[in-house]
Amino acid sequence: MSFDGLILNNGETAVKSKFNLHSNNKRVYIETYGCQMNVSDTEIILSVLSDFGYNETTEISESDLIFLNTCSVRENAERKIYNRLKQLKGIKRKSPEKVIGILGCMAERLKKDLIENEKIVDIIVGPDEYRKLPRLIENLYGTGEKGIAVKLSRDETYDDIVPVRKEGVTAWISVMRGCDKFCTFCVVPFTRGRERSRKVSSIVNEAASLFEEGVKEVTLLGQNVNSYNESGNDFADLLRQVAEAVPGMRIRYATSHPYDCSRKLLETMAKYDNICKYIHLPVQSGSERVLKLMNRLYSVKQYLDVLKYAKEIMPGIGLSTDIITGFPTETEEDHRMTLELMERAEYDSAYTFAYSPRENTKSYRLEDDVTKEVKLRRLEEIISLQRKLSSRINKKLIGCEKEVLIEGSSKKSEDFLMGRTDCNKTVIFPRGSSGAGDLLKVKIIKSNSATLFAERTET
Repeated sequence: MSFDGLILNNGETAVKSKFNLHSNNKRVYIETYGCQMNVSDTEIILSVLSDFGYNETTEISESDLIFLNTCSVRENAERKIYNRLKQLKGIKRKSPEKVIGILGCMAERLKKDLIENEKIVDIIVGPDEYRKLPRLIENLYGTGEKGIAVKLSRDETYDDIVPVRKEGVTAWISVMRGCDKFCTFCVVPFTRGRERSRKVSSIVNEAASLFEEGVKEVTLLGQNVNSYNESGNDFADLLRQVAEAVPGMRIRYATSHPYDCSRKLLETMAKYDNICKYIHLPVQSGSERVLKLMNRLYSVKQYLDVLKYAKEIMPGIGLSTDIITGFPTETEEDHRMTLELMERAEYDSAYTFAYSPRENTKSYRLEDDVTKEVKLRRLEEIISLQRKLSSRINKKLIGCEKEVLIEGSSKKSEDFLMGRTDCNKTVIFPRGSSGAGDLLKVKIIKSNSATLFAERTET
């Protein structure tokens, strides 16, 4: 059934929509939590809503609808949403007509709790049901009935929806959704469903369209882009076709699973100058035993072999990773192995987390036997080591010339600009006459663990 300004009341009586499809004077405020995929999903949500006349506002005080696009990957992410809902209760008391909705992964995972215990929540929509959002909103306005739509799909990719993007020189392109790996600690297969890939032609056309609009860099997104598969095209094929279609555009991708990171993919990266020499390759642990408990499907040796080949064919490649510490039964020896792997891998950066059990996952059945104090101590040791590694790697770049894509002003001063190298290094340098979207050669003169500082070599 198409929805074109009519809603069906109990499946029987057609009722005219209250709102003009082009402008209904209702303003939507969205807060986005979690990963880049959620950022991309917010752009899709805004596109779906804009087709029905809902306009975005960046001011919560001006909004008629308040949506939280949520993440369930870690316990802390969910805690943030519950704390935010407590803050929103005051707004709801003063303005009971405001609609408050929970979107994304938490909506699918905790729908019952959110409706029964969080009385201010009016609408709950999972990541595969965003097309139903306008109808649920109008039904709420028309009948007062709260709406829930959280069914997972095996084929929804939002392939036909043009995201509403903020102005800028970088953009995300979602190329696939879901994950089939079922790592024992991860809720993604349960909150985002199974893998399905967008059409190559649609992705290539979107990249070309963005380039025409002035976007200078795109990141191809998926929970596991390396398992992309559409009409016989794997991810290396997709990457090649996008690189050839927009040779003047930088191309990145995230996130990779080491098990699916093929030589073909690395060789494709090496072949094309506009594919950024950077890869985010989550390792999670340096212990073979823990990796097996996590169902990560690769050994430490296999993982390091991937890194070795990447460094051989792309000298200077930027590397980052994810690490979980305190997984059930993790010993001090397992922890030491993770530290040793970090030293061998020489990551430029790492996203590090203390393990938190997630319902429905296999590891949830294991005893969470590593104490909070031990988790935090191990986490601090990992962070401290990574800070040293990052500082050491960045210090070696002092005196080198690098090309950066300017993204905008430095956060600390309008007199300086911020850009990134193709290896994903953040660089700060004097403003001069350049602006966002320009490629500029700079010379690195100073560094710390997170940032490079440079002088201009071009006017």
